Amino acid sequence: MTTPVTIVGAGLGGLTLARVLHVHGIPATVYEADASAATRTQGGQLDIHEDDGQRALADAGLAGEFHAIIHEGADAARVLDENGKLLLDVPGDSVTRPEVLRGDLRRILLDSLPEGTVRWGSKVSGVRAMGDGRHEMALADGSRVTTGLLVGADGAWSRVRPLLSDAKPQYVGISFVETYLHDADERHPAAAEAVGAGALFALAPGQGIFAHREAGAVLHAYVALNRPAAWFAAIDFADAAAATAKVAAEFDGWAPGLTALITDGETTPALRALHTLPIDHQWARAPGVTLIGDAAHLAPPAGDGANLAMFDGAELAAAIAANPGDIEAALAGFEAAMFPRSQAAAADAHRILEIGLGEHAPFGLVDFFTRGLGGRSE
Repeated sequence: MTTPVTIVGAGLGGLTLARVLHVHGIPATVYEADASAATRTQGGQLDIHEDDGQRALADAGLAGEFHAIIHEGADAARVLDENGKLLLDVPGDSVTRPEVLRGDLRRILLDSLPEGTVRWGSKVSGVRAMGDGRHEMALADGSRVTTGLLVGADGAWSRVRPLLSDAKPQYVGISFVETYLHDADERHPAAAEAVGAGALFALAPGQGIFAHREAGAVLHAYVALNRPAAWFAAIDFADAAAATAKVAAEFDGWAPGLTALITDGETTPALRALHTLPIDHQWARAPGVTLIGDAAHLAPPAGDGANLAMFDGAELAAAIAANPGDIEAALAGFEAAMFPRSQAAAADAHRILEIGLGEHAPFGLVDFFTRGLGGRSE
């Protein structure tokens, strides 16, 4: 089978690319390993920025659908120390960086695409260049796809990236352990009070608890620890009680409302090791192939990843539409703009990770928020 534009990965970046191409009348096919849209949970809330994520959604013609899924007030933020002392409380405005659930955002993108655009259950087992800008993609079911343009939107462990770059993600020395508390106001009042209406940052050097209030009184937490990968590898995360006890022990002496976000978790704790590509990651132009999102510029989580992936998708689609018949001009122009943009964001992400969990935590983050508010502390 031959397809003109082939996108690997039905995440936010790949779907935004497919949608904006559709707006411009350009067909695309998205190949996704998951069996269906419901195969995996899609993570928690995302703050969608005015200058990239919201612009991408506007280009996709989905501004109205986006505003309908905003979790009002969830962009509020508070910083606590390990004793539960409130150091900073920032109210939300649901305008500059409104919060939405990743799953809801993915749904409106999927719903906007023609039926059959996404080929579910299509796991890519390999790709190879065929010359003249064409590529052949092998799928796990034995079928093969030839494409005139191949876009890797397939995340950290991209199968497409080796066509362009030898770079491999490296562990940053910090991992998150993900937990959920449900019906929090009734069943976990101390944790609910600690988190407040939006995001919680409870920090100390080398460790912290990042949590968010989601719709339906759900508290979604990421417990951060600066430990070697081997430390986490020694924990059996299939044994929820033992894993919880091991992680909670690292927070001994913290305020009970904070440690409850670990000990009261109602799902099996999930390990999320943080990896990164080099900050200056880029590649030489190769005909007929490019990368977007984490496949191109994986960085520590700092609120920019999803926004950048969607903006990449929208900008690449716009470049393709603006250069009919000259895909190489489109790719060259897109990459020339993406590389400095993504490198600046990656540098910021590493800096924010250090601010949040470095030796000056939690006060470094208080200073960061205060400067961002123009010196206003609330």
